[in-house]
Amino acid sequence: MSAADPFADLPGSVEIVEVGPRDGLQNEPGTVDLDTRLGLIERLIAAGLRRIEIGAFVSPARVPQMAGSGELARRLGRREGVRFSALVPNLKGLEAALAAGVEEIAVFGAASETFSQRNIACSIAESLERFRPVVTTARARGLRVRGYVSCIAGCPYEGEVPVARVAEVAGALFAMGCEEISLGDTIGTGTPRRIAEIVRACAASVPVTRLALHLHDTYGQGLANVLAGLLSGVRVFDASIAGLGGCPYAPGASGNLATEDLLYMLRGMGIATGVDLDALLAAGRFVTDALGRPPASRVARARGG
Repeated sequence: MSAADPFADLPGSVEIVEVGPRDGLQNEPGTVDLDTRLGLIERLIAAGLRRIEIGAFVSPARVPQMAGSGELARRLGRREGVRFSALVPNLKGLEAALAAGVEEIAVFGAASETFSQRNIACSIAESLERFRPVVTTARARGLRVRGYVSCIAGCPYEGEVPVARVAEVAGALFAMGCEEISLGDTIGTGTPRRIAEIVRACAASVPVTRLALHLHDTYGQGLANVLAGLLSGVRVFDASIAGLGGCPYAPGASGNLATEDLLYMLRGMGIATGVDLDALLAAGRFVTDALGRPPASRVARARGG
């Protein structure tokens, strides 16, 4: 890093993974119909986003917001230059994803034992064994596989999570075949030094080029933590259109980092993403109008919603 210019070594471009249609909507209190979900994704594509998490192949009884993800994937089909992904918890979900033509899946683990038990009813070790056949089968069928590690900085039940445990889970997911590991600050308690420490620790077993950051803005640290990630070598960042998806584990939390806010910062720093801000704001207005509430994005609010 240059002493004269602390930003001299920043990249010319980064990738944004849009998670609003899955992680955002599944944490909203109401459900959104399939046509609206499809309309949102079409607008995200038109804005220039090329990696979009479209849904989850989970039980609709448990996550009703994700019902119909197979039909959604079929209606979207394949788009040149666009990668659609979906969350898959088990082999049953994988088979449904394959039947729908999904080409990229994600498995969702945690760095907190208590969170793992509360979220997927098993220990961290058990969750990794559950994921192994899913990852192996998906890779054998030619699918890309992403691994999520939640609670990297803090857990709503345990408090601060040891960095070494985050690195251990990330390394295990990478070793079993996940080609990218997304590190999630699930309750948004991380601060820049902590995020940089976590990235360094994980980079000992996962190349930093295969790490992504999934940041929440609960305590207003989202963009500061993006900068810490950039300075640590991370080049892939998850974000959610209009800041969709409050965190159910932190009362009053604003939830996911808004894609519009991330884009505004990156654009101001001269870092290319291929995404058009005005089109992105229009996509945010479309979905928040459907939800009947204003966007959580600060940029959207500054631009008049």
